[in-house]
Amino acid sequence: MRLVGTEGEQLGVVPIADAMRRAEELEVDLVEIAPTAVPPVCKLMDFGKFKYREAKKAHEAKLKQKQIQVKEVKFRPGTDEGDYQIKLRNLIKFLDEGDKTKVTLRFRGREMAHQEFGHRLIERVKNDLVEHGVVEQYPKMEGRQLVMVLGPKKVAVKKKAEPAAK
Repeated sequence: MRLVGTEGEQLGVVPIADAMRRAEELEVDLVEIAPTAVPPVCKLMDFGKFKYREAKKAHEAKLKQKQIQVKEVKFRPGTDEGDYQIKLRNLIKFLDEGDKTKVTLRFRGREMAHQEFGHRLIERVKNDLVEHGVVEQYPKMEGRQLVMVLGPKKVAVKKKAEPAAK
């Protein structure tokens, strides 16, 4: 087998018994790195320390990963102007923070007969948010709801990442 030392140096091709003896002398473990290679590659290392470092790296990578959340804002066909502006402000805030947003417009009773009011409202929302986000899922009916999904623009996400780096 090909043997690699504790510092990563090549120790050459040695018999298994010789590699085991060296591992015992150095009080480290003999770990098979590449079993399919010809000859197989083994490394002298402290396996417990190796596993600990790998777990720590995986944990740090997980911390650096940004969780994308989907925030939902619900409208009704009869949403008044003041409520509309508040909901629009929340949508802008969510998109600027880098979150996806789900705009839901719920129809009740007779409102189903006049869906054009809902479609106009969704179009208005889409037009008002054109500089903050992009439409990822165009408006479609799901039962009694009209649903649209917006994602943040890439520029907005970068702006949020810059202050965090400072």
